[in-house]
Amino acid sequence: MLIYNKNKKMLEPEEYKFELQDVKEPNLLRETFSYTDIPKIAFNNTVVPMNPPENIWMTDTTFRDGQQAFPPFTVKQIVNLFELMHKLGGPNGMIRQTEFFLYSDKDKEAVRKCQEKGYEFPQITSWIRANKNDFKLVKEMGIKETGILTSCSDYHIFLKLKKNRRQALDMYLDIVKAALDEGIVPRCHFEDITRADFYGFVIPFAKELMKLSKQANMPVKIRACDTLGFGVAYPGVALPRNVNGIMYGLTHHAGVPSEWLEWHGHNDFYRALTNSTFAWLYGCSGINGTLLGIGERTGNTPIEALAIEYIAFRGDHNGMDLSAITEIAKYFKEELKYDIPNMQPFVGAHFNSTRAGIHADGLLKEQEIYNVFDTKAILNRPPEVAITDRAGLAGIAYWINTKHPKFKDSDEKIDKSHPGIAKIKEEIDKQFSTDRVNPLTEKEMAELIKKYIL
Repeated sequence: MLIYNKNKKMLEPEEYKFELQDVKEPNLLRETFSYTDIPKIAFNNTVVPMNPPENIWMTDTTFRDGQQAFPPFTVKQIVNLFELMHKLGGPNGMIRQTEFFLYSDKDKEAVRKCQEKGYEFPQITSWIRANKNDFKLVKEMGIKETGILTSCSDYHIFLKLKKNRRQALDMYLDIVKAALDEGIVPRCHFEDITRADFYGFVIPFAKELMKLSKQANMPVKIRACDTLGFGVAYPGVALPRNVNGIMYGLTHHAGVPSEWLEWHGHNDFYRALTNSTFAWLYGCSGINGTLLGIGERTGNTPIEALAIEYIAFRGDHNGMDLSAITEIAKYFKEELKYDIPNMQPFVGAHFNSTRAGIHADGLLKEQEIYNVFDTKAILNRPPEVAITDRAGLAGIAYWINTKHPKFKDSDEKIDKSHPGIAKIKEEIDKQFSTDRVNPLTEKEMAELIKKYIL
């Protein structure tokens, strides 16, 4: 039967009735996930329409998922990072929420200290197990929303929980009802959604949640969790791995409002940021990530990357202060002793640094030739040159003009044709002709400049 959709102004088939498929044995999708080989990417050539929400934002799990694979933060460190997160997200709540554990005294103290800041954003939420007793913790802490683990693949339902789909569904719905009865907004974490029976469990479950929401007149949120990074955003990929199809199905078939929907991706197959971006494009308002992408195994989607991606999509910063990204990286490195990979975009030591003399020559003439954007103005990170035997005359001159106190803040600049530059290069080449591999330090460069130029 065809029904006229007034919003889309076109005829559509009557909605298919999605019902729980309560199978006796788990469907582990072995043709795709053989385990003894790399997971396969199957195509069915079904392409769903792009449908970006009017408003998109980020949510954070640094203090929950991030801490599951990181040395525990102290209360002071949590508060400091929370402040930096607030600065980065800005007054319009581009980092809308951040979630906390509530189980230890330290967890509770950290929440209270962050609450005392009085920030509107990021809103403080929690994460609990599918256990009614845990709601007491949420209520005691004055938190209005909590994440609840609601695993949805047969790997988790049958093999971990030792239940069937009906039993799992009933358990989850019972927990969500308890949250709503307490006046707490539940956020159901659809764990392992990219290995789940999408039409046989995920959509029926989501539809039941929307019924509960309507009855309670309260939001019931869904976080689609790509727990092992299996999600793929190529057009025409078959479910359950199709990120675009997951977003379309949850919004179109299950009726989940975009603003109640989040994507949580992991980077096991290098797809965390790409999948998150496509989730935005296909109907998801919230993308969940962590500062610097920390998290289990290969980590989560980096918040700082999402901030840059947002501006690329929407054309404005919407109140975000991107200089906070550099402050966050500095805090991780100096306070948390975190070894940030040098080449990591936006935060790595070499993110906007070059060792190639020909690139340095370009920077010396015009930064825009070899710098991705004005990193000094936007991130408070001027482009740099690492001094090795590859830096060349131009690289040495650029380093002096941007790093040495006599030249960097004055109109006096040194040209690569200066005879002292050639002398410095000779000494550098001598060092690297033996067994040196590391760039020269600032102290070493200062000594050479004093010897040959000043």
